[in-house]
Amino acid sequence: MSWPEGIEARPIDKGDADAWAELLAAKEKVDQEGENYDAQDLIDELEDPHLDPALDTIGLWADGRMVGYGKLHAPEGLVEIDRVTTEGTVHPEWRRRGIGSALMPWLIKRAGELHVARHPQAPGEVTGNRINTNVGAERLFQKFGFEERRYFFDMKRPLDQPVPEVALADGLRIVPFDLAMNEALRVVHNDVFADHWGSTPRDADSWNTWFTGARAFRGESSYVILDGDAIAAYVLGYEYEADTEATGIRELYIGQVGTMKAYRGRGLAGVALAKVLTEAAKAGYQRSALGVDADNPTGALGLYERLGYSVSSKWTSYGLPI
Repeated sequence: MSWPEGIEARPIDKGDADAWAELLAAKEKVDQEGENYDAQDLIDELEDPHLDPALDTIGLWADGRMVGYGKLHAPEGLVEIDRVTTEGTVHPEWRRRGIGSALMPWLIKRAGELHVARHPQAPGEVTGNRINTNVGAERLFQKFGFEERRYFFDMKRPLDQPVPEVALADGLRIVPFDLAMNEALRVVHNDVFADHWGSTPRDADSWNTWFTGARAFRGESSYVILDGDAIAAYVLGYEYEADTEATGIRELYIGQVGTMKAYRGRGLAGVALAKVLTEAAKAGYQRSALGVDADNPTGALGLYERLGYSVSSKWTSYGLPI
């Protein structure tokens, strides 16, 4: 791979976490994506059991400073299309020097290798996302032949506003998350999201790394609706300390909202989310946030708007066939 003059490229390791965090902080000041990371967040990413940092990450350096990076994630499961997700950025001070145009072919090539190694029997696609205010990223995707695939909204809600009261149907009960239900919830989650665009089943390692075992997960701010012992619906909450440090606002991020198909149409997601919001306000959170597919088949966007969320940013997902 050919890199612009003065750029050194090598895989990212844990010793690079501070430099990586500095790069992402500089990016956030300009791109305003609402995402902040500390060094431990990035070490957690490198420890993902499904990531091979030596092959699936690249750091771009100039004069001892990380000025760009790329990273890929290949899903452990498969639903119709093998979508290999890419991410990356270039330091704002180093943009428009051809670094992004050199990074993209590396990402595309490595995505193809991952696809062939994991799911060669299925159609493959390289994917990436951009906040819609980032015109430079849009041009880069277009330059390499990517096409728009899907649209997403980030939504926020202040917690000093009253939460609408939502009644729970007779025979059901709502309880805080308990680790004893962890595996059952993973199975339910995979079933709930089987019909959602881009979703793939989560194995136990992935679930325990990025869902209920993540540093940011807040079990005390997560609730499950039960019908007897069966999980009918759930809402899982997360608190990202780097966001609080950067913004001064304590925010509960709603990572997952789900209702089993047999229970849809009964308002259970609204009940669970209203409970989470009410308890989050009592616990001292000042705001809640979440992301939603603009074409979510379950009507999630309308639910969130009824509960007081409003759109804070818009995102586009891109795809390029492998």
